[in-house]
Parts: sequence; C-alpha cells; structure tokens
Amino acid sequence: MDKPTHLIEFETMLLGRHSLNAHLRRPDHLERSAYLMLSRLWIEGPMSIGELSEAFGLDTSTVHRQTAAMMKSDVVERIPDPAGGVARKFRITEEGQRRLRIDREYNVKGLDRVLRNWSAEDVRTFAAYLERFNTDLEALDARPWPRPSRAERRG
Repeated sequence: MDKPTHLIEFETMLLGRHSLNAHLRRPDHLERSAYLMLSRLWIEGPMSIGELSEAFGLDTSTVHRQTAAMMKSDVVERIPDPAGGVARKFRITEEGQRRLRIDREYNVKGLDRVLRNWSAEDVRTFAAYLERFNTDLEALDARPWPRPSRAERRG
C-alpha cells in the first residue's frame, strides 16, 4: 500500500495557517523572520551575512534588509569576527535575548493550551516525530538547523 502522505500534506497546510503568537498585541513582539534569525543566533552564536544567507537559503540583499531592521530594533549588533576573520558578524543583544525569551515563553504557553489534554508521553512522541520530520527536510535541503542541548530545550 502507498504511504498516505496526502494526509500529511493536508495537515501541514493547515498547520502553516496557525500562529501561536497571532494574538500578541505587544508593540515589541518579534516579526517571524526576526524570531527565526534570533533563534539561530542564540543557538549558533555570531554569524556573518554570508553565513545567515546560507543558513536560511536567502539572498544576501534579503538578509541585509532583515538584519538592518533588527539592528534598528536593538535585537542584534554587528561585531568583529571573534575568530579574526574579515567579515563582521551579527550577535544577539541582551534586548534580543529578552524579547526572544518572552516570545518563546508565549509560544510555549500557547502550545500548553492546545495540548492540555495530551499526556506527557504523547507530547514527547509528537515532538520526536516533528524533529524527525524537520531533520529529514533539512537533510534534503542540505541545510541542517542546529538544535539546543537537551538542558536548553527544557527551558
């Protein structure tokens, strides 16, 4: 029998229309692109325009626009390459860490509301399948996303 991948296609389409932070009315909530980029910088540390471009599969002009907006919001700063390279790098600021933490906490609370009737085992199993799905997608794209350590994932 063929795999019922059409069921996953439909459900991922529906998942894409939901946003855990859609109801945020705070003036300082992060845009989706900033949330993703700050998450990457939080895990991986300082990255150059070229490294961010490669990591996200975006052209450098797009990354320039995004990082310029993020610098204006004081969530990233440009620093010399800590390894002594020529290219300057972007590093998440304390303000960026604070705002990322607030948005992540809000998203986790949203997930807690959605999954309130799920057992801890069901949540762990679902998370494991999501990680497997994402890592398989990343492998096809040859763009793996680093994951926080197990300790960091807990909080």
